[in-house]
Amino acid sequence: MLAPATRFIPRYRSSLFRSVSSLAANPSIKVFPADPSRASFLLSFLEDEPPNQRLAIGFSTRDPPTPQSFTENQTFTKILYEVLTEHAHKDKDLVAQAQAFAGPGGANLGSGGAFFAQRNKRRSSGKVGGGGGAGGSGAGGASGQGGAGGGGHGGYVHLSDSRNPPDFGRIAWPEDILGSVEVDQNGNIIGNLEPSGTYRIITNEGILGLSPYLTQKLIERLRAEDKKDKSE
Repeated sequence: MLAPATRFIPRYRSSLFRSVSSLAANPSIKVFPADPSRASFLLSFLEDEPPNQRLAIGFSTRDPPTPQSFTENQTFTKILYEVLTEHAHKDKDLVAQAQAFAGPGGANLGSGGAFFAQRNKRRSSGKVGGGGGAGGSGAGGASGQGGAGGGGHGGYVHLSDSRNPPDFGRIAWPEDILGSVEVDQNGNIIGNLEPSGTYRIITNEGILGLSPYLTQKLIERLRAEDKKDKSE
């Protein structure tokens, strides 16, 4: 009586998860078939099978996902911003941007999203996005604030998604800005990251892309949450 059950369980798991793959746009993200018919897919930073749905980035009716096919997981989004708030100000790329912003000519830097003075006209986005937060003109949250002009003055620096780096001297699109940190006149980051309120997990340019440091911190947090779930 035990033999059929032993054979059945592996077949069931295999039918759902045997085609696990990585996204070409971000190999850290794994794609799991969410049902036997492969009509939907689960996206996760964790490789464990079966995947923990509570910690999934979200679900998509297509592989690779698109803004129209993707539905974000609000629990994951909450964890993402908790990780960024705790660790983003220590990210070496953001620290380097802050130091460059405070240097001579810093007001003209936009490689990572240095804040320009509020009087300067910002680009507006006409691109279509989906999932991962409110979109639009960039009003609200940190991305709606005005910053000082750099070059020896304090201001703000953006943490931008790596999927769509802005041209030199430009700010990232609102849907690509995860948040911002305040910078003093010496290029030191003050406090923690403030979420932008405009970021989208997936846009026409791609899906969530963090620096190696922040990706590691996010995965560490997700593994801790997964371990907690399994112990309950």
